Amino acid sequence: MQNHFETVMRLMVAINRIDGAYYLCARKLGVKGNALALLYALNDGRAHSQKQISEDWLIPKTTINTIVKEFTDIGYVTLLAGEHTKEKVISLTENGKAYVDRIMKSVYESEQQAIEQTLQQFSPEFVDAFACFSDLLCDEFQKRILK
Repeated sequence: MQNHFETVMRLMVAINRIDGAYYLCARKLGVKGNALALLYALNDGRAHSQKQISEDWLIPKTTINTIVKEFTDIGYVTLLAGEHTKEKVISLTENGKAYVDRIMKSVYESEQQAIEQTLQQFSPEFVDAFACFSDLLCDEFQKRILK
């Protein structure tokens, strides 16, 4: 088996730079990093359960619950009964949508510019390859470490 340490190291540094960039943006925008992630997740127009967001975004359920309570109190999100489950789903309110649109505008513009420049140099398959690596790495961690 070939040793790909340097390749994985480059990926990890890139991932950490992206995570750090979102963290710094969140601070500059006046929100916590996990709150920004929650708003990002909810802004796809669909309702999500706290459990789903916790699993998809790897944010502890207690953290999601705390942020949801804060956002519910200020009128940014609402909790609705789920169709096939006891678990409630979270949706942005109109005030929440306006808030997300306002704070995420520069984030989305930055993402669009960066992806456009990237796609001028690389095939869109790089996203599929990265998602595949992510899935396989999580599977390997699950088998070898997290069992």
